[in-house]
Amino acid sequence: MKLYLTLILLFPLLGGAVNALIGRKLPRRLSETLACASVWGAFVCGLLTFGAYRAPVTVELATWLADFDFAAPVTLYLDPLSLVMTLMITFVCGLIHVYAVGYMAGEGDQARFFALLNIFVFAMLVLVLAENLPLLYLGWEGVGFCSYALIGFWYTEKKNADAGRKAFITTRIGDTLFGIGIVWCFQLFRTESIAQINQMGGVVSAGVVTALGLLFLAGAMGKSAQVPLMVWLPDAMAGPTPVSAQIHAATMVTAGVYLLARMYPLFGASPAVMAAVAVTGAASAFFGASCALAQRDLKRILAYSTISQIGYMMLGVGCGAVTAATFHLLVHAFFKALLFLGAGCVIAALHHEQDIFRMGGVRKGLPLTFGAFLAGAACLAGLPPTGGFFSKDAILAAAWAKGGLLYGGLYGLGLVTAFITAVYTFRMLYLVFGGEGETTHRFPRVMEFMLPPLALLGLFGGLLNLPEYLSAGWLGRFFTTALRDGAVQLSPGGELALQGIAAAVSLAGLAAAHLRYGGARRQKRLEEAATTPRGMTAFLLNGWYADSLYRLLVIRPYEALAGFLWRRVDEGVIDDSLDRLADGLGTAGQGLGRWSCGRVSVYLLSFAAGLALILGWLAWGWGLD
Repeated sequence: MKLYLTLILLFPLLGGAVNALIGRKLPRRLSETLACASVWGAFVCGLLTFGAYRAPVTVELATWLADFDFAAPVTLYLDPLSLVMTLMITFVCGLIHVYAVGYMAGEGDQARFFALLNIFVFAMLVLVLAENLPLLYLGWEGVGFCSYALIGFWYTEKKNADAGRKAFITTRIGDTLFGIGIVWCFQLFRTESIAQINQMGGVVSAGVVTALGLLFLAGAMGKSAQVPLMVWLPDAMAGPTPVSAQIHAATMVTAGVYLLARMYPLFGASPAVMAAVAVTGAASAFFGASCALAQRDLKRILAYSTISQIGYMMLGVGCGAVTAATFHLLVHAFFKALLFLGAGCVIAALHHEQDIFRMGGVRKGLPLTFGAFLAGAACLAGLPPTGGFFSKDAILAAAWAKGGLLYGGLYGLGLVTAFITAVYTFRMLYLVFGGEGETTHRFPRVMEFMLPPLALLGLFGGLLNLPEYLSAGWLGRFFTTALRDGAVQLSPGGELALQGIAAAVSLAGLAAAHLRYGGARRQKRLEEAATTPRGMTAFLLNGWYADSLYRLLVIRPYEALAGFLWRRVDEGVIDDSLDRLADGLGTAGQGLGRWSCGRVSVYLLSFAAGLALILGWLAWGWGLD
């Protein structure tokens, strides 16, 4: 087991290091092959680990941080949660790497791209396999750095560089609070071991656990782009499409959900923390879905969709349904990677056009892409019997079963969000693939070949955790051996009724999208799109003006304070006082310098004046005596 776990981390790290150091000197095909093989090698080791797994295991690889009673070694912890996350990350990222070979075929600097992509995978694997919080934080910051570098990969364009910086700075807000929480954990528990900390919730007061939980939630908000730290994710679409797929599907944005699921034994006892997580998730789900409803950019629709779907996962964790949240995380990774990679195929075929109102009829030129994208859309919309239907319904059922006014309201908001999700999903599908055929541009077909496996996994992903009335869920049984799940169990009849409601809501959304964008109505929508967006459309198109609100509340006050400190304090006080002192000393020096003119008469007069002053001072002193 130790060998397998070591190789899982070593393969992507080695691939990234080689490409970073000598990748530019290698043939392009060798550099790309090395990057892809390193991730697939990690996946094979993950399969071997899965076959050999019997019980949770802790493996110490090396010493790292140690000082007095503080210790944070490089120790890995393998349990059902980290194991399924490892398999998902390595498999989905492996497909994305192969896809990237075709997508980036015409781009330069492939060594830097694939090095960062490999290190991205390595950092995420460190995050999910870490046994202690400092090691987890190392992976946490690693994915943050790689996302910054990859979002701004085409940094010669200012908007791309700005998008990378925006992602980096926004996520630092949550990361700082998360870091405070890690330090506080050591002060309270005298250990940084996640397993030990999860067992010590009873040794501190409920208020302390709540404060810790809110700090960790803030970190999850930033990394998983949840309200109110969600503004960076739509702009992250500035990076290459494979980067978008990897960030949204298999790595960075799922880190916040994983963190809360991993720490659930500690925070699950705090109703305030669980309520905060659930409210954050439901609000983010509704926000993302509503914004996606008005977007024109294909990738931005999927970006807001990710905010919404991660919100569902947060809602699941807040309801105590860790298994359901992880189930949706896995299925979402499959269909969201599928949608992003399918979108990349469409964009490449249409000469990098991303406005869905300038597309149409792509299904005729790209039948394989259309079929795969349709499967991903069905999963995203939660149409039965796709994997997305079962995983999303499990979360909604957990919210309903939780009961009470709060969770009942969140269940209702989740249903409304499900309806909106179906509408914007098939709006996107009708506008991109409906209508008359567009002339498509040829692109490397290896990109399309990565779609069918993801389509099958998305469609049949529900088999991972079928409801109890159909069959005992495998994922639930697997997690029961090592993880605590606080979801309230429903009767088979109640669960079936809730699934019927969820199915009806999704189908109603599909019908609404068809009535508005299907057939001849599509042309009318295209004509309307030519006008300037106003009212609610403009509000949603601009993401509820969240960026403007941040500029008003944070950026402008910061700029005003910085301007005051620069002009009034730095220049007006510090620089001005030093300048005046220098001017005074210079003037005094010039005055004294006038006595050194080289004329004997002036020197004699100076001696005489000095002698007179000395005699006068002595005479004054004698007079006092």
